Amino acid sequence: MALAAQNFLIPNGTFFVVLIIFLIVLAVIGKFVVPPIKAVLEEREDQVTQTSQDNRAATEEFEHAESEYREAMKSARGEATGIRDEARAKGRESLEEMKQRATAEADSVLSEATSQLNAQGEQAATQARSEVGTLSADLASRVLGFDVTTDSTLAASVDRLAADAPQPSAKGS
Repeated sequence: MALAAQNFLIPNGTFFVVLIIFLIVLAVIGKFVVPPIKAVLEEREDQVTQTSQDNRAATEEFEHAESEYREAMKSARGEATGIRDEARAKGRESLEEMKQRATAEADSVLSEATSQLNAQGEQAATQARSEVGTLSADLASRVLGFDVTTDSTLAASVDRLAADAPQPSAKGS
């Protein structure tokens, strides 16, 4: 053993004791410490994988929902355009109907006013014709300076002129 004590390359008993203790500690760590850490790491890796799959699924669902939203908006825009066009058509129809009614009312009012004016004109012409003799006698009396109705020849001439006065022709309305 003296040779072993002098040569540092030859291991002594302390080395073997430390080696056995190291192997025991290594076995205890390998048996009791590594499996729980390995289980936690595997669980974490599973969670990361699951999160990644969930993210992909959520992205796909979002894209699907967004495409459905766009389709719904496109459909709603088309429907709104149809409703707007239909409302415009109904508005034009109502406007046209109101124009026709207004035109008919204006025509009836115009016809009524024309007939009233014609009647009043006829009445005024009849009245004027009936008074033409008297008015012409008064006018002649003023111009001549004496009453023409007292003279029988002049009165007959005035009556003849009143009878010869133009009669209005009957116009159709």
